[in-house]
Amino acid sequence: AEQERLANEGCTSIVLVAYGSYWYPWFVRRLAERPANLWFMVRNVFAA
Repeated sequence: AEQERLANEGCTSIVLVAYGSYWYPWFVRRLAERPANLWFMVRNVFAA
């Protein structure tokens, strides 16, 4: 919904999808780089 709203406003967005055999280490590294990402993920997983 948020991506659609932004697109309707003329903004460009990118969706990054991790895949392949190294998706999990990549995912954990990204969370470790910025701890706020973990809280963002937790909020969005449990909000659905």
